[in-house]
Parts: sequence; C-alpha cells; structure tokens
Amino acid sequence: MPPIDYSARIHNPDLLARITTPEAAAALIKDGMIVGMSGFTKAGDAKAVPLAMAERAKVDPFQITLITGASLGHDIDRILTEAHVLARRMPFQADPTLRQAINRGEVMFIDQHLSETVEHLRSNQLGPIDYAIVEAAAIRADGGIVPTTSIGNSASFAILAKQVIVEINLSQPLGLDGLHDVYIPTKRPAREPIPVMACNSRVGTSYVPIPPEKIAAIVITDEVDSAASVSPADADTDAIGSHLIDFLQSEVDKGRLDLTLQPLQAGIGSIANSVLRGLAKGPFHHLQMYSEVLQDSTFDLFDAGKLSFASASSITLSAPYAARVFGDFARYKDKLILRPQEISNHPEVIRRLGVIGINTALEFDIYGNVNSTHVGGTMMMNGIGGSGDFARNAYISIFVTKSLAKDGAISSVVPMVSHVDHSEHDVDILVTEVGLADLRELAPRERARAIIDNCVHPSYRDQMNDYFDRAVARGGHTPHLLEEAFSWHLRRQQTGSMHA
Repeated sequence: MPPIDYSARIHNPDLLARITTPEAAAALIKDGMIVGMSGFTKAGDAKAVPLAMAERAKVDPFQITLITGASLGHDIDRILTEAHVLARRMPFQADPTLRQAINRGEVMFIDQHLSETVEHLRSNQLGPIDYAIVEAAAIRADGGIVPTTSIGNSASFAILAKQVIVEINLSQPLGLDGLHDVYIPTKRPAREPIPVMACNSRVGTSYVPIPPEKIAAIVITDEVDSAASVSPADADTDAIGSHLIDFLQSEVDKGRLDLTLQPLQAGIGSIANSVLRGLAKGPFHHLQMYSEVLQDSTFDLFDAGKLSFASASSITLSAPYAARVFGDFARYKDKLILRPQEISNHPEVIRRLGVIGINTALEFDIYGNVNSTHVGGTMMMNGIGGSGDFARNAYISIFVTKSLAKDGAISSVVPMVSHVDHSEHDVDILVTEVGLADLRELAPRERARAIIDNCVHPSYRDQMNDYFDRAVARGGHTPHLLEEAFSWHLRRQQTGSMHA
C-alpha cells in the first residue's frame, strides 16, 4: 500500500520522517515531567497521545504535572486520572472524575486566573516545560504551527517547551489557517504595551513560530472536537436574559452606552448562552465580542445580523452548530480572531476596550462577594477560569445565577459566601431570574438591600431579611452575625436544605 501523502499538512519535507505512532510519542513522556497540552474548553485538544499515555501507565506507571489552557475534551482528564498519570493539574478542569480526585487530595490542583499561567512559565516561577503536546491543522515549512479551534496556552507551551509533539488533525479544516493572531508579550520590566486597540486588531502572526528542530514527533489524528453540552434555555435563564437586556437598555437611555454597547465577554454554559441569545431580540446592533470562548450563541448573533466581530481564544460548539459553522466557515472567518488566552484575558486589553463581562456564580452573598469555584466552601467544582481576569478589569462586571439550586433546597444568595473568588470590590451587577441588583457606587448596607430586594428568591427573602435586620442592629460598616454567617450552609449539610 503506497504511503499517504501528508504534504498538504506538513510543508517541511524533512519533518515527514518524524511522523510516528501515538504510542511512540507517548513513550517520550517520563515520570516527573511537566507537560503543556493544547485544549481550551474542549476545543483544539490533543486527542491521541494522551490516550496512549494512559495505556502505557497501566504497565509502566508514571506521573506528570499537566498544564493546559482550560478544560479538555474526549474524557482525557478522566482517562488520565483513572490511569493515575496526573500528580498535579492546572489551571482549570471540568471533569467529574478528576474533580473527585482533586477533592480527595489525590491530584494537586492549582486554580489560576487563565491569564496568569504562562506569565509564571515565562518568569521561571513555574516550569520548565519538558514537552508541549499541541494539536495543529498544519505545520509550515519554517516549523510554524497552525493551530486548530483554540490557541489557549498552546503558543507559549510550544515556544517555551524543550521539545514539541504535534498532533496533525485531518478532521480540522485547512481553512482555519489565517484565523489566529499569535502575539507574545515582550519581557518585563520593559514590556511594550500590547497593541490590541480593537476587537479586530491583528498584531501577531497567524501561526506559532517555532524552529522545526524542536518538533520531536508528529502524530496523525482524524477526530473532531468533543461537542459542547448546551442545556436548553428555560424560564429562569430567559428571565435572567430579559433582566440584563432591560439593564443594558437603561444604560443606553442614560447615555452611558449606545446601541452598539461595548465589547461583550460571556462565560461558558447555558445561562451565558441564553443571555447572549437574548441580545438578538433587543434593539442592539453592530455588537462586538472580546471573550474567551465563542459558543453557539455567538453564531446565532452573527446569523441574526446583530454581531459584527468576535475575538476569543477558542470556538466550542454543540455538534449541530459545529457542522453548520465549519461546514460553511468562509462565511464567518473574516469576522473572527482566535488569540492566546493571555491576550484574550489580559487585564490591559480588557480595561482598554471597556469590556462588559458576564460570568456565572455558584453563589453570592448580600454584600456582593461571589463564589465561582467551591461547593460548601471546600469542594472544588471547575476552577476560577477567566472570570477573575474580566471581573477585576471590565467596564461593567456582571455575575448571573439562578436564585435556587437543588429544587429549592439551596439558595444561591447567602448571608456570607463560603469561599470568595471575586470580592465585592470587583462586582457591579448581580442577576437572578428574580431580578437585577445594580451595586455600583453603593455602600455595603445599600448593596445588601438591593440584593435582598431584587435577587433573593421569595421563599428565602423573609429569612434573609431577618438575618440582615439583626446584623444591622448589632452595627458595623458591613453588618454580620459571625455566629450565623455560615448557618445556611451548615443547615444544608445537616438537614438537606437551607430553609430555616
């Protein structure tokens, strides 16, 4: 059988000799190594070598520190966890099996702002990376890597690693070439300003620049990204979206915004998708996005004629949307840029552009502190992701959540959050299906009143008012009853419900 011609994907003839099996590439990874792996919210993840690593570990046990952009697809985190490959994991994950291992203390998880990880690598606070394993659509003649559906941290992993393993994914269209804008910040302390002046600024290269001699192995794959799981909108998410649209319209009416708003960022998930879809029903037009992830709702806004440009670090779609978007990618390509996550999430750029940030909370308290990561204050869910990058630096920082969880046994608004990811100083707007609380320029007692009146579910409002009134009677700039501040969480542990 004649050899397969990969020259359309690998433009350097000398590199064709480095094509090997996933098993041979996985054998390069040794115990104790630090590995950087492509993948950001299931998009552009390495798909073959990690599985081969897990199989090898069954007969040749070894452990690594694994660094990614964000969450991986194809159950990679689960498979590596079950094979006991992971000693340390950072900066984000979203896998139930890995989550359980983290909470048992079996895997050391470092939860980081997504803009920070490569800064730690670049300054030698972390690393060095032994191998980068990155997915590519193609390799240029000069060794440059053309990424696929995400960049995440892949560019810096490849640049900073001692050696690189490239997975050429034949299922990823060559039309992705030219989508990316790879810009790497210069060194401190004389770092130049990042020259992104608008969502559509192109300031870098369309590929990851590395010399061909760094490429230790090339593996050929042919598997699509894992599909995003998008829950359908419901009455609560529709209500959250409606409250937010009314708020944005009121900002326009007050002259603070116009109908083009300002660049939008939205976290992943069904609530964020519903909120963005709701914008298609409003009067807004010529919208732009400067975000981390482009989801189904992004392309709904494009198709509705509401969105003119979107910049992010990955494209993560459900199966029907992936077929539609990548089946006619030329329709969207000139309206899109994918950047390294340290640029998509960089505080300097977020603040310069005046981004409106919309992220999801697990819970928030009556003064506006937000918990995004820990159930009951101790059990890790996924990680802070990029929400902190945007919350601290956004023009308007918005957090959304349903007011109830577990069929009403849990109130998402509590007297004091059990873990703080975003302090009250970084939070401007809170929204539940009940209503919206605008916390800007309010003192703590005023913030509490706005949150209780507008965001707490009616079934918990009397209980919350009782707590707040008694706390105010005791006094303080931020009134609390310390002996009761976590009583709702304790009651949930003891009785199954936060209801008194």
